[in-house]
Amino acid sequence: MSVFPLLSVLIVVSAVFAYVNFRFIKLPWSIGLMFLALISSLIIFAVGEIYPSFANYITGMIQAVDFSRLLMGSMLSFMLFAGSIHIKLEDLKPERFSVIIFSTMGVLLSTFIVGILVYYLLMLFNMQVGFVYCLLFGSLISPTDPIAVLGVLKEAKISKSLETKMAGESLFNDGVAVVVFVTLLEVAEQPGDLNWLKVAGLFAQEALGGLLWGVLIGYLGFVLMRSINNYKVEVMITLAIVMGGYSLASLLHISGPLAMVAAGIIIGNQAKNEAVSVQTSEYIDKFWELIDEILNAVLFVLIGFELLIINLHFLYVLIGIGAIAIVLFSRYVSVLLPAQIVKLKERVSHKTILILTWGGLRGGISIALALSIKPEMHKDLWVTLTYVIVAFSILVQGLTVGRFAKRLNK
Repeated sequence: MSVFPLLSVLIVVSAVFAYVNFRFIKLPWSIGLMFLALISSLIIFAVGEIYPSFANYITGMIQAVDFSRLLMGSMLSFMLFAGSIHIKLEDLKPERFSVIIFSTMGVLLSTFIVGILVYYLLMLFNMQVGFVYCLLFGSLISPTDPIAVLGVLKEAKISKSLETKMAGESLFNDGVAVVVFVTLLEVAEQPGDLNWLKVAGLFAQEALGGLLWGVLIGYLGFVLMRSINNYKVEVMITLAIVMGGYSLASLLHISGPLAMVAAGIIIGNQAKNEAVSVQTSEYIDKFWELIDEILNAVLFVLIGFELLIINLHFLYVLIGIGAIAIVLFSRYVSVLLPAQIVKLKERVSHKTILILTWGGLRGGISIALALSIKPEMHKDLWVTLTYVIVAFSILVQGLTVGRFAKRLNK
């Protein structure tokens, strides 16, 4: 199937699920869409027992979507930019220290804690898997994706400070985790040729290069927008920043996700405050809000339908259930330990640590990274573990974190 019919099917299915969820089920937007897609996948499995050709056709359609390339190659750039333009610098500045510590030190801690514990968990099942591959899994499962839960947290009336911490951390740790993953992937592919000094250099090139590139294209966009007053052209400039900036970041071998976050913060603050009219600011907000919501709808529907093409070995699912506890433990520790440093400058209560732990959802980026691993690196194992953890994270943590936050706030 060519791209346009496939995209049309995804949009139609997403729209139908969005309507059904809003009209009848009334779950939070992203959670409801994924839930309906999962239910549909199970129905397709059941129908496939009677009409195998039907199930094969639907499965073939899902297999035609390169989920990893679609998300990492294009969708992620739009969603990170759309999220970052709504981050207000006046809200972020008081939290900047905690956001930086949680999104860097937290990701690195989580990567190593998950990697070590999963390595020993696999040994309990007599599975000999290289330690570097376990670290690779640790890096891909570490980024949090609280997009699905931010709306629920707002209803729980959490503090603006905590909401900013969660939003800021998620935007930056997506980029940091991708850099860590890419670095570890290089180590896994060339274990004898790569020394740790070179690894550190690669990490610095990806991370610092991405941030500097994002600042550069964001400031260039600001200068161009300041010189005109036409909302159509100015919205197109923001679109050019995302599509052109992300594509060039890939060619320059620097972090596109971090570039999008940096560029989005500049456009969302300096450009909207100093360069554009109120009308243009409203159009930019509404345009990127719609882009974000539509792409999130498609993303969570795809996550649900990925169930059709994943080889769910019983043993891998069993290990995945054990890995849920490991990931939650590692999230708690990777928030608790950095919080001791954050406390030197900011007040962080244990209640905040617990909400950050349970509200640290895993999402599409983890699945996309798992799918990008080569088969010889135990791809089927990591994809299954990732899917089990993401499904639990979104459906269980996502549906309970609001009540959890309310109870802690009493």
